[in-house]
Amino acid sequence: MPKKRSVPGGLSACPCLHADRGTAQAGDQRWAHFRFSVVGPLLAAPPERGDLQGELKRLARKRWRHPISEEWVRFGASTIERWYYQALREPKDPVGVLARKIREDQGTYPSLSMELRNAIQAQYRQHPGWSYQLHSDNLAVRVEQGPQLGSMPSCQSVRRYMKAHGMLKRRRLGGKRRTAGAQAAEQRFEDLEIRSYESEYVNALWHLDFHHGSLPVLTSPGEWVYPHLLGILDDHSRLCCHAQWYLNETAEKLSHGLSQAFLKRGLARALMTDNGSAMVAGETVQGLQRLGLVHETTLPYSPYQNGKQESFWGQVEGRLLSMLDGCADLTLAWLNEATLAWIEMEYNRKVHCETGQPPLTRFVTVKDVGRPCPQSETLRQAFTAQHTRTQRRSDGTLSVEGVRFELPSRYRHVERVTVRYAIWDLSYVYLTDGRSGQVLTRLYPQDKHKNADGRRRTNAPIVENADTTVEPLSGEIAPLLAKLIADYAATGLPPAYLPKDDLNPQKEKTHE
Repeated sequence: MPKKRSVPGGLSACPCLHADRGTAQAGDQRWAHFRFSVVGPLLAAPPERGDLQGELKRLARKRWRHPISEEWVRFGASTIERWYYQALREPKDPVGVLARKIREDQGTYPSLSMELRNAIQAQYRQHPGWSYQLHSDNLAVRVEQGPQLGSMPSCQSVRRYMKAHGMLKRRRLGGKRRTAGAQAAEQRFEDLEIRSYESEYVNALWHLDFHHGSLPVLTSPGEWVYPHLLGILDDHSRLCCHAQWYLNETAEKLSHGLSQAFLKRGLARALMTDNGSAMVAGETVQGLQRLGLVHETTLPYSPYQNGKQESFWGQVEGRLLSMLDGCADLTLAWLNEATLAWIEMEYNRKVHCETGQPPLTRFVTVKDVGRPCPQSETLRQAFTAQHTRTQRRSDGTLSVEGVRFELPSRYRHVERVTVRYAIWDLSYVYLTDGRSGQVLTRLYPQDKHKNADGRRRTNAPIVENADTTVEPLSGEIAPLLAKLIADYAATGLPPAYLPKDDLNPQKEKTHE
């Protein structure tokens, strides 16, 4: 009979299960099933009186496959007899009674004193990224320096205790920078549960992110550049609404790709992104507001909130880019063409492991809460940032990013004007109503060479149908001044000045 061993793991003193308990339970069940397979025939066909010992000796001569190591072993007749009577005395659960017994001190960790446990917990709070071996080595130094901690346990005991109490090795959020945002994210990760989620309807929520590709492309200047992939996914169906590679990650590229997704699939109700500079740019934020999309950003250092997007990047790297690994002279145009073919013909049509349906099938069969997409010009006007400028009254112009733009003459009376534009495209600058946000007209840059020809248009009227006829002066004083003179005369007071006649011109010449 093999030597009886203690079962590692088990229930700890805390509510959580020990990390190794699952393996131990599986071993206990294998032992129970094995022992029952040995004595089960004796229970099914009980031997006659006086024949039990002969049956036990016969079973003791047989070779059995060990339930753990799977080696061929033999068991003594007394051992098999004990199994037999254990199962016979427990008719309700003859298999469970044959399982190995759990140690009474299971989960109490007698080799770790209370002071040592506190030291382990304090060390883990300071260094959650350390390995268990590194924790044990540093703990050994503390035990050597502080005898009050007790004797030093083995590394396996430290590892089992830490795993049983949730002290798992994890990467520091934010790397070596211990910013307030990283610390808040770690605290939130510890205090709050993390659960998977899914929107109930199609186009209720989209995910958007950029991915730094692992394959370089050859540009026209002859440089190898690693491009960025903009991917947009529907949360419910996992459909890739649009994906496109760009040479950099900017708000211009984001609005360009997102507009194509809207034109393909319609307007979604909400969009989730991270806090990248392109995602929080004024053109992006204001554009989503004008189109009626709720813009939700992930919390700092919490990429798991956009986990569906991260899963999509794994397929892009594992399948798409792996098939392009041997492609020589890979260009951006060819990479985009291959990417769109892979998305439309494989990813969107392949059965998703979680939903059990192809993304395209789920996208067209489930209720759609999206909206029709507006025209391209409306999308262009939407992804702009609104600013206020002062009109120069001398020539009716204003300055936008160092470029002079002319205002129509009908707006020559407005001192502070509101304009909208995208910083990457000053060929489209719009004059808007500052209160309603409505686009009034498009502005064009000042052309000084054209203005030099001397031809000028007549100023447009500020008010429609206004009478612009200029009447000649009547020769009378203003009504207000006439009233003031009459009121002053009615007081009866003399004029409050001393009159003095002018000098005689002749006398004035004499004095000279």
